[in-house]
Amino acid sequence: MKVAIIGIGSVGSAVATAVKNTGLFNEIVLFDRDGARARAAAEDLGHASAFERDIKITDVSNYRGIRGSDIVVIAAGANQKPGQPRSELVKTNASVISDVIPKVMQNVDKNKIKIVIVTNPLDAMVILAQKLSGLPSERVIGTGTMLDSARLRTILSRHLCVSPQSINAYVLGEHGDSSVINWSSITIGSVALNDFCRQVKMPISASAKKTIEHRVHAAAYEIIQGRGATWDGIAAAVADLLRTIINNENRIVTVSCVSKNVALSLPRIVGECGCVATLMPQMSKAESEQLQTSISAIRANYKLIK
Repeated sequence: MKVAIIGIGSVGSAVATAVKNTGLFNEIVLFDRDGARARAAAEDLGHASAFERDIKITDVSNYRGIRGSDIVVIAAGANQKPGQPRSELVKTNASVISDVIPKVMQNVDKNKIKIVIVTNPLDAMVILAQKLSGLPSERVIGTGTMLDSARLRTILSRHLCVSPQSINAYVLGEHGDSSVINWSSITIGSVALNDFCRQVKMPISASAKKTIEHRVHAAAYEIIQGRGATWDGIAAAVADLLRTIINNENRIVTVSCVSKNVALSLPRIVGECGCVATLMPQMSKAESEQLQTSISAIRANYKLIK
């Protein structure tokens, strides 16, 4: 299996490392408009692979080098700066996606390629990439709220003293400030959240929920403030998504795909063909209204491109 990663900045480099560590690929191709950076990353990652499973890691200076790829990951574009909302990146990163996608499509097998989008604002870039590529929407996949959902599970696990692996909890809608925590569908070990809290005598108050929501929504900003960018979490999300595709796991993850002319994150069954089905979770009236607001925010971001 061969994967190409476009854009080898802090995020793309972390993605390359995480993808290498899955052991699922025979070849990883790194492309960046800064050729020296791509070469350095390929060399460094190649040296690291000597301690593990040796795979072919190459840098390429033109898009012909991605030919034969099964998956292309797009991590190119400007990153958020401290305090900057993702929406401010729309026009800058739309020009990047508009340049990259046609060149990618000239060098891949249109009948099998899957494109994974990491570039922010994620959902608007998924819409743009799907339109430019002409691919079926199920094969243009944004990492969406996979990381947001992981943050929610991690924070909940610390609050409730239970492993995040035992928690089913999803963040829906935009990968951004309008994302929606789907409290109504959270289960822990198959037990509904409120029932779990009663059984273990560990209540979760309305104020605690608000604190958790704030921490989930603010996580990226806090990390960016402290280290300049987020990369480890999103790299792990990309590796997990690629594992789901390559192994045809048909696992449910909150990725972003285009549906009804908008891309947003919902629980979706993902396998070797991409997003094969979308699920609508149980939501309260308030959550449904918040989801509509989130969809409006995504559409507003996309309109800035035109």
